[in-house]
This record gives sequence, structure tokens and C-alpha cells, in this order.
Amino acid sequence: MAALGAGALEAGRIMIDKREILEAASALGLLPGVVEKDYVLGWLLAGINAHPALTDSWVFKGGTCLKKCYFETYRFSEDLDFTLRDEGQLEDGFLRRVMGEVIAWVADESGLVLRADQLSFDLYTNPRGRLSCQGKVGYRGPVSPATAAGGWPKIKLDLTADEKLVLPAVRREVFHPYSDRPEDGLWINCYAYEEAFGEKVRALAERTRPRDLYDVVNLYRHGDSRPPAAVLRDVLTQKCEYKGIALPSVATLEPHRPDLEAMWASMLAHQLPVLPPVADFWAALPEIFIWLMSGAEAPQRARIAPVASETIIRSRVLPMSVPLRARAPLEIIRFAAANHLCVDLTYDGSVRRIEPYSLRETAEGDFVLHAIRSDSGEHRSYRVDRMQDASVTGQAFTPRYLVELTSDGPLAIAPAVARPSLASTAWSVPPAARARRAAPARSDGPT
Repeated sequence: MAALGAGALEAGRIMIDKREILEAASALGLLPGVVEKDYVLGWLLAGINAHPALTDSWVFKGGTCLKKCYFETYRFSEDLDFTLRDEGQLEDGFLRRVMGEVIAWVADESGLVLRADQLSFDLYTNPRGRLSCQGKVGYRGPVSPATAAGGWPKIKLDLTADEKLVLPAVRREVFHPYSDRPEDGLWINCYAYEEAFGEKVRALAERTRPRDLYDVVNLYRHGDSRPPAAVLRDVLTQKCEYKGIALPSVATLEPHRPDLEAMWASMLAHQLPVLPPVADFWAALPEIFIWLMSGAEAPQRARIAPVASETIIRSRVLPMSVPLRARAPLEIIRFAAANHLCVDLTYDGSVRRIEPYSLRETAEGDFVLHAIRSDSGEHRSYRVDRMQDASVTGQAFTPRYLVELTSDGPLAIAPAVARPSLASTAWSVPPAARARRAAPARSDGPT
């Protein structure tokens, strides 16, 4: 069984074409390696979910969990964080065995190159005297180099049993917007939404890192799916008590602000299409903590009044009927809207600066962007098939209306479906999965 981790280049193992990664990177304004890592993360999660010793014991959490299981945060992460129910699994021999089996399954299912000699695990005692582990999984994907020169790209694993699980874990589909997504999807056992939100606020209190501030503000901005403040506060209180830290406030975070601002670009710029101003995110904290600690009603914004024949589009993936030439500009616009940044929109040959708010489909089948002109404050609508280009600016805006260009809540938990596991498939690839993977042309090597 150990040999299974050594190769993924055997006949029949078809990796997606690198052009798919390059096109996604171009549309999002990211380096191809960042998008490729997001692609590999999805398959690695599926492999962990498929392993009988890990499927219930490892509970996915953190910023990558938020992006892959709940919301489009636009922050492309580099690591996978898990809370382990069984501390006995934090043992080098066990980890090498099960992760060797996981990567063999992933290689067989996806065509990714994953080798057992590219696994590493650093077991250590954390400041509370409990065992934890930082692991790394090396891979070769559609755009990463096919030779050993330059080293293997790595996915980081952060494993600990030293966390308090307040709510039952849930099994959710992993967001995997790539052509090799299986018909039944990819799945993982993960934190409930309220727990993931509370854990992020606790992390912001304990370490005050840029990614925690970015994630907390983005979660709060999804106002129509915000959990009750009392529920979130209870989760946060239990987590802070377990860690032996005080409940956070703007006052307790303020001394850490200079360090956070200094790290803002270095820790976030490579994970986002455009780096939003740190001041805009810090300025959101007072409202968040007033809502969280007092239970006061969060400010509600009205939506731009829809025309009777219009349907609001709030899907995580743009509908297939959106014109191809408009898809890249719309992804840029949706990122800007989620981060409250103005957009320079090239439309009918001229450029105007806008605050983007809503994408809608008319009864005639046209897609229309509703926005506010930043210079005049006037409401305007723009047909997406007449957009030539869009670019994010560094100019932040305070929303005048409800921003509804991203999904309107956590994806619903789908009914249980039969999903192949390592045990049930005996490491084989279902014929249907092989057929699905046979379409793309194989492409290895550097970009």
C-alpha cells in the first residue's frame, strides 16, 4: 500500500488542463500557483473525507474552511487547519501511513502528482503543554513544474486536539469550481458556521493577524446570514474560557494595531486580487463588537429597488448564460463589491468610477449591473454585454444600499449522498469518474 503514494502518472490518470488554471488566474488577477493550490486543496480535503480513520475524527476549520465550505471570501489560503477528536492520532507513524493513503487516493482520483517522500510532519508541544502538528504535503499540479528544480509546492497542515468544539460538526460540500468536480461533489467534515465565525473572532483576539481581521469583517458583511449575536457570543465565550483569554473588544485589540497594519500587505497581498485598505477593515470593528456584545440590531441597508421584471443573481458561480466576455470583468466587480471598493468600469468606450451593488437578469434574458456613480451619487444600470473592462481601485466606499453581488448565505447542507471512501473503493476509481476525467487534454510542465 505504501507504493500507492509514489505515482500519479500512470495510464488513465488525467489531470485537468493547465489552461483552466491559467484562465481562472487571469480572471481573478492572481498568480497561477495560487489558483492551482486552491484546486489541490479541494482534492486533498476530499481524500481526507474519504479515509475511514479521518472522515469523522478530523474537523476542518479556519479561513480555508470559510472559503471552501461557506462563502466566497476571495482570500485564497495556503493551509488546511483541523481539530482532531483523537489526540492519539498525533503520532508520526500514524500520520505518515494515513496521509500516504490519502494522497494515493487523491492521485488516483485527480491525476495530481503526490508522493509519500514529499510528506513531512513536525510534532511539537504548544504553549499549553498539548501536542500539535504542522505538516506539509508536496504536489505537482497542472501548472507547477514537472521537474525537481525549484522544489515542490507545499500545502500546510495544522493539526491540533487542543480546541473546544462547542457545536456538532457538519459535513458540507467543498466549493470546487473546476471541470473535474465529481457529479456528487467533494465533501468534508467541518465546523458549523456559527463555530467557524466564533473561532475567527477568538483567533483575532489571541493573535490579531491580518487574515483574521479580513475574515471577521467579511463574515459580518454577509448580513443576511449573520447568526444571532447571542449564539455567536456564547460560542466565543466558551472558546475564550478554554484558551484562558478575555473576551476581545476594540480596546483590547488596539495595542496590536500597528503590528497588524505592518503585516497587512505581506500576509494578504498574494492571497487577494487587490489588497483593500487596512483602515477600512479596522474601522468596521466598532460596529461588529457593538452588535456582538450588546445584541443591538446591526444596521440594515435597503436594496436598490428592483424593476418588476428583474431577478437578483446571488449565486456563488455566475450563471452559464452570462456572456463569456463579461465573466472576467464581473468577477473583478464582485470581488470589489465584497470588499467595498470602487471600480473603474469601461463601458461603451468610456470609463466611469462606480460603487457596485447588484447583478440582475431581465425578463428578456439580459444581465444588468446596478451601481452608484461615485462622482455624482446617481443610480445607474449597465448591461454586462456592453462592458469592455473593469479594474478595482483603492478607493473604499461606505455602502448606501445592500451589497448583493455575492452569495446570500452559507450553502445549504445537501442531503447525504453515497460518496466513495478509501475502504469502499479499495483505492479504485469508479468508471463514471474515469469517464468524467477523460475529456480534458493532459498538460504537464511549466507554464
